[in-house]
Amino acid sequence: MQDHLTNVLRQKQHSCFTVAPGVMGMEIVFVNLYYIENPDKSWVLIDAGLYGSADRIRKAAEDKFGKGNPPKAILLTHGHFDHVGALQTLADIWQVPVYAHPLELPYLTGLSSYPPPDSSVGGGGMAYLSFMYPKKPITFKGRLELLPSDGSVPFLPEWKWIETPGHSPGHVSFFREHDRLLIAGDAFVTRKPESALAVLTQKQEVCGPPAYFTPDWEAARASVQKLNALHPEIAASGHGLPMRGQELKQGLEELARLFDQLAIPSKGRYVPEPAITDRQGVVQLPPTVNNTVPKVLATAGLVALAGLATYAFTKQRKSKTNARVKRSWPGYANPHSRYGSEHHVQEHASFTHDQDDNITNNYP
Repeated sequence: MQDHLTNVLRQKQHSCFTVAPGVMGMEIVFVNLYYIENPDKSWVLIDAGLYGSADRIRKAAEDKFGKGNPPKAILLTHGHFDHVGALQTLADIWQVPVYAHPLELPYLTGLSSYPPPDSSVGGGGMAYLSFMYPKKPITFKGRLELLPSDGSVPFLPEWKWIETPGHSPGHVSFFREHDRLLIAGDAFVTRKPESALAVLTQKQEVCGPPAYFTPDWEAARASVQKLNALHPEIAASGHGLPMRGQELKQGLEELARLFDQLAIPSKGRYVPEPAITDRQGVVQLPPTVNNTVPKVLATAGLVALAGLATYAFTKQRKSKTNARVKRSWPGYANPHSRYGSEHHVQEHASFTHDQDDNITNNYP
């Protein structure tokens, strides 16, 4: 009982939540990542959060799995900025491979930027602010591996991966058959992704992928229908708390059936036609739309972002204040890591506003 209580308190301290046996999630401001544990206590990390979050991610891992027990690998649902922010730092510290779909490689190796986000889709503060989100690819330096073509998941024998493109060209989801647990990534999400208010309220509902970052709606529709056909009992997504049971079933079935009405925005750059991509990255983009985001909406978005930042900072301070033991980082105990302490590790990227002339900085 005491061990269970200690584990619960540690999860709260790190903004973590239990999804199912062997699966823990962590929310970093507005995006989730997942720790998946095997019966033999080995584990993997799915996605890598926002820039600057590496320390939180690994400290939560230490609390759950013990010091000196790095993951076997990091698996990516896709490579958007909010899912790979701490990737380089964590891979360097843990000295582990990173697995992704081959169609994501251009955006992980500096070859191509993603199709630029589209704030004209509207829907809330997160969408109105999307013109400010990082657009450039990362240039990952490390062991970047392809997910096996047979659908098996490295180091997770109970799981399989599923192609779910649309939100990004090589987006994938992960599925565990025995309890029908789905890690959906952003193929669909469990709160309204365009709304900053929804981030604060955590109101649950099955929604389509974040519209401002989805460049292929036909593929996105097919992906939602494919995931619905799996009949998941539990769904954990990139944004929002996990959903399960009848509420999930009804919401996902409705989204699959009425995808065009519920998910596809009424206007937007990628609504009439998708971005064309291949293994080298972006090949062709549809023409830009006339989108002068009203100043009041842009201002509202900035206020919402400031509110989210304040909310996250306050939660972190409260957690530290309420923690019974103040922890310090004595140096990672992985014998394979070339880093001795956190002072030797620097984040490899920062959350900055790309200049307008860099929005398509390396498209063919």
